Amino acid sequence: MGGELLPPEQAGDDDIVLAWEGRDVVAVRLPRLAESLDRILAGLERTWGGPLAELDRKAKQRVVRSLEARGAFAVRHGVETVAGALGVSRFTVYNYLNREDPPNRENPPGGATPSSRESAAEDG
Repeated sequence: MGGELLPPEQAGDDDIVLAWEGRDVVAVRLPRLAESLDRILAGLERTWGGPLAELDRKAKQRVVRSLEARGAFAVRHGVETVAGALGVSRFTVYNYLNREDPPNRENPPGGATPSSRESAAEDG
């Protein structure tokens, strides 16, 4: 998640202080949402094995659906950030978001597609 541990006495108003047996032991500072989006994008690049901009259109659509499910577009400038990472325009990201396929039909890398799952069910 990218949080930072601090001594409890350095905790700010937005930090979370954890106590053990009635004594404050550590404070946790959570990253800002924009920093979290950068971390999510970096994680997706690791998952997909390279820059997101090099993915084909279908894969980029799956990435956008995954990011939508994780709330990435609630972050200020989220669409612009994702568009930059994917090497597409904001308009393209909006088009991907407005596709008629529901998000739960999308699959992670290496996952079975809906049609291959149906074929497997018919074969078995």
